[in-house]
Amino acid sequence: MFSNHDIGDAVASGAIDATAATSLRNFLDGDRAAPAVDEEQFRLVTSFNDIFVTIASIILLFAVAWIGQALGQAGEPIVVGAGIPSGPSPLAPAAVAATAWSLALFFTGKRRMALPSIILLLAFVGGVFATAALAIMVPFGMTKFDDSILAASLVIAASALVAAGSAYFHWRRFHVPITVAAGTAAIAGLLYALVAAAIGDQGDMTRSFMLTTVLVLGIAAFLFAMRWDASDQTRTTRRSDVAFWLHLLAAPMIVHPVFTLLGLNDGDATIGEGLVVVLLYVVLAVAALAIDRRALLVSALAYVLYALTDVFEQIGAVGLSVALTALVIGSALLLLSAYWHQARRLVVARLPGAVQGKLPLLDRPLTLQPAA
Repeated sequence: MFSNHDIGDAVASGAIDATAATSLRNFLDGDRAAPAVDEEQFRLVTSFNDIFVTIASIILLFAVAWIGQALGQAGEPIVVGAGIPSGPSPLAPAAVAATAWSLALFFTGKRRMALPSIILLLAFVGGVFATAALAIMVPFGMTKFDDSILAASLVIAASALVAAGSAYFHWRRFHVPITVAAGTAAIAGLLYALVAAAIGDQGDMTRSFMLTTVLVLGIAAFLFAMRWDASDQTRTTRRSDVAFWLHLLAAPMIVHPVFTLLGLNDGDATIGEGLVVVLLYVVLAVAALAIDRRALLVSALAYVLYALTDVFEQIGAVGLSVALTALVIGSALLLLSAYWHQARRLVVARLPGAVQGKLPLLDRPLTLQPAA
């Protein structure tokens, strides 16, 4: 199966001309009997070799992490704490990060393999973050950070800053779409840690304030994603992929604080609270239709499943509550998927013209542009 980006790359490299690419795309759309606008293009696996390389990479990264930890214990660059005679070593994540970068030079830089590139990017940025955090903690030991929110938050903030820098350099070298989301997550972690360091431990107020912080950061990530989406309203370049990953990051950061602050996931939902959850899910569905992204619906799915299950139990359908919930939600999502474009047209047509101008086009043209 060819994606928009594969055909766009072929046009950019001169393998086929734009007219032939358009004809090919028209044929594929007609063959699937579904309009291109209904598809949220996302390339993850192009062949089983992607899975094969991913499995091999994970095994190798596990091995170098183990060896790095063993070398760290032998040479004593480890984090020591009370009751921890042999703690984690920064050599382990450093070895993971170095190996991930080395593998990316071939599998990402030359082979352009999607799934391995994602795994290697996450291993690289995560390895850099862990290396920075453990390297800072080595001189002080674990005990210094156990009882100090300020010290722990500052370590997380410094490590997140280094991780954000590593994501930037990875983006400049490889341009893997998920890298922007990884860098954004690192910056969000930096800001979250700074806020935590500033307010300290103030009981329940701290929890509410930090949830609000996550919500604000999630909205910022969402707006950043919309900026990428607005720059590619036809969704024919990799900017659309960047926006996809940013939406996937922003969605849980928005959904979880909202439902938690409203007390809708405290384990004791009433019928009224369950109906509020369903109503909020409908609002999220309208937003998802407007921006033509399904990430919001997926992120909130667990909450609405839980709420509807409680509703069915409280009206007497105890034995069938789970089945009835799955039936209602599954049917609704399948129906929405089948008529996504028609439903989106109804939603977008009622928005102001200025807002419509920033959203992905309703009837996107089939002409292809070279992938950016």
